[in-house]
Amino acid sequence: MRLGILLGIGLPLMLAACGESASGDGVGGVTAGEARALNDAAEMLDKRPASPAAQNAGDQD
Repeated sequence: MRLGILLGIGLPLMLAACGESASGDGVGGVTAGEARALNDAAEMLDKRPASPAAQNAGDQD
């Protein structure tokens, strides 16, 4: 009897903890905020001018 009551109360609580997180993990296990920060960082790097060493490395063909 006591086990049935514990299961009746405990099981729904345990299953509720298994739902989707509020952070909304996206592709690759990162949150939407983390993905946005990574995209912003990539955009900043893309906007930077190439270093002279990188430009010279392409001229060695």
